[in-house]
Amino acid sequence: MKRFVYADNAATTPVSQDVLKAMLPYYTEYYGNPSSLYSVGRDAKKPLELAREQVANCLNAFPNEIFFTSGGSEADNWAIKGIAHELAKKGKKHIITSKFEHHAVLHTVQALEKEGFAVTYLEVYENGIVRPEDVEAAIREDTALVSIMYANNEIGTIQPIPEIGAVCKKHKVLFHTDAVQAVGNVVIDVKEQNIDLLSLSGHKLHAPKGVGALYIRRGLRMPNLVDGGAQERGRRAGTENVAGIVGLGVAMQQACATIEERTQRLTKMRDRLIAGASKIERSRLNGDPVKRLPGNFNMCFEGIEGESLLLKLDFAGICASSGSACTSGSLDPSHVLLAIGLPHEIAHGSLRISLSDQNTEEDVDYILEVLPGIVSYLRDMSPLWDEIVRNHA
Repeated sequence: MKRFVYADNAATTPVSQDVLKAMLPYYTEYYGNPSSLYSVGRDAKKPLELAREQVANCLNAFPNEIFFTSGGSEADNWAIKGIAHELAKKGKKHIITSKFEHHAVLHTVQALEKEGFAVTYLEVYENGIVRPEDVEAAIREDTALVSIMYANNEIGTIQPIPEIGAVCKKHKVLFHTDAVQAVGNVVIDVKEQNIDLLSLSGHKLHAPKGVGALYIRRGLRMPNLVDGGAQERGRRAGTENVAGIVGLGVAMQQACATIEERTQRLTKMRDRLIAGASKIERSRLNGDPVKRLPGNFNMCFEGIEGESLLLKLDFAGICASSGSACTSGSLDPSHVLLAIGLPHEIAHGSLRISLSDQNTEEDVDYILEVLPGIVSYLRDMSPLWDEIVRNHA
């Protein structure tokens, strides 16, 4: 009997039982509008502000620096477009980012380019790491913002955020980081790391989909995201998703309290996966082997198509991906893998496995049991593999 293994936690995670239990009362019992003055409304307002404190504590931020959003993409858009439009008034219309950001960042800066903003896209090199010296070299007098993700969503590489933050502070340039994959997996201190804006999303750490947050350093001026009511101190109008926000607060509190223990356990499983899969002929680990998220495995297997690999794994009961879930409908190879220098034909054969605290050593055993046979089966069917073998004979 085949086993079921969910190993695509970078795409989304199941809501944990603790989070679900915390959320349920705010759908039925404490259903008031938190902007209302009567007791039912106040009963909904209190947990909302508690969640704001829980998120802030996880980042070493002040609660009034946390603004709830519908998720990471919204937070990215608000941070980048908001600062760009605000500082354009002072003639600063240059933005620095990297070539392998999530599309929530890349498509946002591309939209700004159409408005006349200039964008510098930094190289990330073979190891998938942005170099602080490249950030510093790219800064100009008209630079408004640097936006570099904390950890890559596909290859899991963790960026030198404190060093990049220090460069930005030195040159008095604002620094935003998309920390959607990092929050709950990496210790983050927005004050120590000189982060001015930070985006996060609940569904990557066992909170529900449709809730996230943007940290905005106290004193930063930027346009409102949504005009209307006075919610989120007037900066994002609309009745708050109280249940989702409660879930986000609980999930972040639990994740940040257990980072050390989970990191050790997930790193051990990740490294065992990498070591086992590396025994497959002409396989390649993508990204830095050490400076990566504890649960991230990303490898390419020459001579096969990633889509076929995923379908065969699914048939075996294993849920994985070949890259970002946000681009899964595209036939093009991952822009992340192309950015680190992989040719198209190799980038097409990628596999991302992302583990969470709900995965087990037995899951790793099963993946390593199934994966080599699937790769071999697909290669036996591939004329491309025959050509690779002949060329390397």
